[in-house]
Amino acid sequence: MSTLATETQSFEPSLLGGLLSNDTFWPSQPQNTDETGLSESFIEALVLKTVLIGGTVSGRVISERTGLSFRVIEPLLDMLRTRKLVSHVRPAAFNDYYYSLTEAGQQRTHKHMEQCSYVGPAPVPLADYVVSVEAQAAGIEPIDRDQLREALSAISYQDSLLDELGPAVNSNTGMFLFGPPGNGKTTIARCLTQVLGQEIWIPHAVLDDGNLIKLQDDAFHRPAPVPESGGNILKNQEWDRRWLRIGRPTVVVGGELIMDNLEVRHDPRSNVCEAPLQMKSNCGSLLIDDFGRQRIAPEELLNRWIVPLENKCDYLTLPTGKKIQIPFEQLIIFSTNLDPESLVDEAFLRRVPYKIFVDDPTADEFKQLMTETSQKLGFPDTPQAASHLLRFYEDNKRAKRRCHPRDLLTQVANFCKYRKLPMAIRPEYLDQACRSYFSNL
Repeated sequence: MSTLATETQSFEPSLLGGLLSNDTFWPSQPQNTDETGLSESFIEALVLKTVLIGGTVSGRVISERTGLSFRVIEPLLDMLRTRKLVSHVRPAAFNDYYYSLTEAGQQRTHKHMEQCSYVGPAPVPLADYVVSVEAQAAGIEPIDRDQLREALSAISYQDSLLDELGPAVNSNTGMFLFGPPGNGKTTIARCLTQVLGQEIWIPHAVLDDGNLIKLQDDAFHRPAPVPESGGNILKNQEWDRRWLRIGRPTVVVGGELIMDNLEVRHDPRSNVCEAPLQMKSNCGSLLIDDFGRQRIAPEELLNRWIVPLENKCDYLTLPTGKKIQIPFEQLIIFSTNLDPESLVDEAFLRRVPYKIFVDDPTADEFKQLMTETSQKLGFPDTPQAASHLLRFYEDNKRAKRRCHPRDLLTQVANFCKYRKLPMAIRPEYLDQACRSYFSNL
């Protein structure tokens, strides 16, 4: 059961975590089976499967692995023992026991595994997940220029870009980052999530209409510590272990994106579903890199997302055929080397209100990048190296890119190491790197 920290009511213990931290949502720990939002039969099946996988496990280990408190698990274990599905093996610490399955318990559990092989933290009801996303999306505070500058401090950009990116981030809607390749569009997009700050809570899994949807994904969700106050009040405050506190997610997809990634994917063997990308990126950002080069046509993506972008909600179909509504609350970023107008129609462009052009670096910015990169790679200060490259660009009518200092100087460093030469940026070394990097093919 989940509680909004911003809700006005009496000071109950379940509200302390949200009130004493900056979190706009705090998952309070269920005190009994009813408060979990799950049926007793579902929890019973999950407990039996946990014992099957663990072999011989204590009640508190079962509690830890299912994410349910021991006060919820203990009476269920007593009931399962009475029904001769589990048995005591030996005593455990803290008035607990080690449990194993009886022969009847093994037969029952194998039937449960055939119906759904999921074993892990118990899911939360879909309604609790929806409430959590809406609360945490509403809790995002507007950023200012200093915060954005700090988030982009590790990369190079033109200062005018700040006043274009800032309002787009505060809109929490969508933006196109477009321009020539190699100028840091993807890096900028990754940095933008950092400026949102504040960690969020997500459930490991969601349950609706008997369909279990796995949400937590190690590829995108980075665990964050639960906040503690100076005293013991918040430290002792319990939270629902079915939830995980993470940094705001950044989900990045490129040319591998297909329509299946945007729908609930069902594995018929395990009878477990996988959440779509937009669900995994809620309260964070979703970056569609190299937009226009996916295996699906831009028009298909347009038709799939035109309603979510407009209404901030998406509709998914479960394996049972039931339609569910989930929040569509993320900063969605389309990064492309192509002109957005050549990819999608006016209706789609209207729903992605910010189109930001990331231009090539100026000569001064390029010189600064050369200086910073040479220092990182261990080269002595060589100001003439940037001038040499700038003349090369001018003579060959080639555009400068922000990635060039890193890529070219890395080739020079590799050449010096190969030839066992002192680390130095000489004109002939740069010319060789340019011949290799800027092939005439």
